[in-house]
Amino acid sequence: MAKIKSNLKGWKPGVPNVKPENRVYDYPIKTNKKPKKKDSLLFGTGGVPHSAKIKTHPSAVKRLSELGLSVYEMEFVHGVRIKPETCEEVKKEAKNTGLNITAHGPYYINLYSMEEEKIEASRKRVIDTALALHSCGGDGACFHPGFYQKRDENEVYQFILKQIDEILDYLQEQGCPCRLDPETTGKGSQFGSLSELTKMAGSLRDKNIGITMDFAHIHARTAGKENSYEEFSNQLQMVKDKLGKKGLKSMHIHLSGIAYSEKGEAHHLELSESDMNFKDLFRALIDFGVEGRVVCESPALEYDALLMQKEYRKLNGS
Repeated sequence: MAKIKSNLKGWKPGVPNVKPENRVYDYPIKTNKKPKKKDSLLFGTGGVPHSAKIKTHPSAVKRLSELGLSVYEMEFVHGVRIKPETCEEVKKEAKNTGLNITAHGPYYINLYSMEEEKIEASRKRVIDTALALHSCGGDGACFHPGFYQKRDENEVYQFILKQIDEILDYLQEQGCPCRLDPETTGKGSQFGSLSELTKMAGSLRDKNIGITMDFAHIHARTAGKENSYEEFSNQLQMVKDKLGKKGLKSMHIHLSGIAYSEKGEAHHLELSESDMNFKDLFRALIDFGVEGRVVCESPALEYDALLMQKEYRKLNGS
């Protein structure tokens, strides 16, 4: 396992600065006890869990249910490639298990590219993600909206706002009820600060839009800041101020450990090896009465999702 550049941070003190590549996650899994009271936050994985016997979306839903987890985020990394019959299988498994289904759009999305054809292709990828998610019986299509490319930030904001507004109108016309949840991004070169996305969602609040709040990305984007109870509380207050109390009751959250430099996100880390202050984050989420779904994007997937669920329940008195 190769060591990484010395300018990267994000590891917990005492943990070697090594990127977790080619690790084998086949060790025993300990599931959590059933909670004494209903969970307000539901936990799951972004992608097929390591312990799924077959690496398919339907198998992922079934396995996560067996583990006592409640969310599966389909990862359409290189394109929305899913057959109609697979969508039906996912929908059936989700109905049988009660699992929540979300989706992450392709990484090749830039709604303000310098090339018109790339803007159109990006719009199509967002639309395809929402339509596929709807076919799977899910809700909450997240995606990275775009890049500044050294242009005026307000200009980029206004253009991407227009694109998302038009996509929302198109999805409504198509009878697709899936909410669009643009995601907070991990680098300063990417459009998608918490301020920008809450402002956008607030201005479009009469339409079917939310945000995906990736706390690891926010931590990395600020090169290691935004990682205390007070800072998490300030972030949640911003959501409440822009989206109202409703914005806290159906949150789409991403969480993992993360390595970062002064320029922002480098790569994800296992939660227990990182400096991500997830315990204080859960305290803030509980104190603000947040409800919704927490998707684990750690390399350890279901192992860390169960760790999050366990810690949340402990702090929540359940």
